[in-house]
Amino acid sequence: MTSVKTSPSGPSDDSLTDRPSREEAEAAVRLLLRWAGDNPEREGLRDTPARVARAYEEYFAGYAIDPVELLQRTFAETDGYDEMVLLKDIGFESHCEHHLAPIIGVAHVAYMPRRRVVGISKLARVVEAYAKRLQIQEKMTAQIANTLQDVLDPLGVAVVIEAEHQCMTTRGIHKPGVNMVTSRMLGLFRNNASTRREFLSLVGHRGSAG
Repeated sequence: MTSVKTSPSGPSDDSLTDRPSREEAEAAVRLLLRWAGDNPEREGLRDTPARVARAYEEYFAGYAIDPVELLQRTFAETDGYDEMVLLKDIGFESHCEHHLAPIIGVAHVAYMPRRRVVGISKLARVVEAYAKRLQIQEKMTAQIANTLQDVLDPLGVAVVIEAEHQCMTTRGIHKPGVNMVTSRMLGLFRNNASTRREFLSLVGHRGSAG
């Protein structure tokens, strides 16, 4: 993975600049395999440490992405468009920072442009940048919303995330099929009930959110 970029929205607090080498990472995997009770030198596990290291590069690629930089290019030619911009059902995979277990879900992201709009792919990329880190869902929801609000300066931002946590379904309480829902409403989405209701209706939720 490349060196970690810093961001004014705060993700640099979570990152590590003095990182172990790949060899050290693979040695750690071998140690865990031994601790689990297996032999890391047997044929089926011999290449597992290298595979895990490569998988971690993919799982946690978000540490090398600056979400603020993703949002720098915006467009002013909108013919006066001033209604909600919504990208829904953005699939993501993350990992729980408490057990390193997968978090699988979707994010719904909306904003009310003040003057400029951003390419819709950038909204999905911001979700991906924060998802590809060790996370808790509440923090990830706030990070996405706060970054969009800080960088785009829109009239409001709304984020809803729905996800299943494997730390709850495959261990501990063992309750599959349970989804966690979190939301973050800023600006018009927090202060204007009709705007909030429109957003929640469009993403398939009823009621209010704060």
